Amino acid sequence: MTESWTVTERTIPFRTYETWIRISEPNTPRPDALPVVVLHGGPGMAHNYMLPFERLAAAGRTVIHYDQLGCGNSTHLPDSPAEFWTPDLFVEEFFNLAASLGLDEFHVLGQSWGGMLAAEIAVRQPAALRSVSILNSPASMALWVQAAAELRLKLPAGMNETMSKYEAAGKTNDAEYLSCVDEFYRRHVCRVEPTPKEFVDSTKQMEAEPTVYHTMNGPNEFHVIGSLKDWSIVEELPKVNRPTLVLAGEYDEATPATWTPFVNKISDVRSVVIDGASHCAHLEQPAVVLRIVNDFLADHDS
Repeated sequence: MTESWTVTERTIPFRTYETWIRISEPNTPRPDALPVVVLHGGPGMAHNYMLPFERLAAAGRTVIHYDQLGCGNSTHLPDSPAEFWTPDLFVEEFFNLAASLGLDEFHVLGQSWGGMLAAEIAVRQPAALRSVSILNSPASMALWVQAAAELRLKLPAGMNETMSKYEAAGKTNDAEYLSCVDEFYRRHVCRVEPTPKEFVDSTKQMEAEPTVYHTMNGPNEFHVIGSLKDWSIVEELPKVNRPTLVLAGEYDEATPATWTPFVNKISDVRSVVIDGASHCAHLEQPAVVLRIVNDFLADHDS
């Protein structure tokens, strides 16, 4: 038990598997505050690095984290074929969670891949959805890869060429390659040093069992060779019929070009760029991001 909310953890059945959930319930609930479901990134990065959002419970709101199938505390399926891991699978898991918890009304907040998943949920126009928060997310992987290529060119001299050499050789575990990856991450993924424990915990569990991340994304954030490489939600975005918050960092690997389609194609949208932050803006400037998110959710509880 924390100062102003109580945490419970359990699993719920999904198909023949188990989805692990973590519910932060305010000790003094606000009657008009709807629950918010938090979607982590990766795919496969687990809930840990998204834990700062449980502080939304301090304002009287229930906050629901969960580990998506294949990672964290949910069922792991390392032998499942690549075609098993699809966005539709995770959309189905989300709606199973909402039904299992009896969520008649809710907000959805997703970061990175979680924001992509939030968009996939929103275009299906669920009646219970009240708002969508898309944080640090691209509207298509083609835009993401193009942005990453441009950011790589701005790394110290020789790094992009070094990475390209190792990628072509399929040697993305080489120490020299990984040192270049670390530099990219320091600039565009999380600018806090030392790296926050929440992010370290998410990364460690992914590296211990990387099936989902490697299958759908690839070996790292910018060398996208997995099954998501052709994903796009751009043409479906006009279907989003709920208020939407789009948030990114000034130095984010999700550059403006990647998230502009959300702003241009969703009718009721607010966009915010966090100065001095990158992809994990909520870890770098938690008070700022939580204030923006809390205010947005409160505006759309009714």
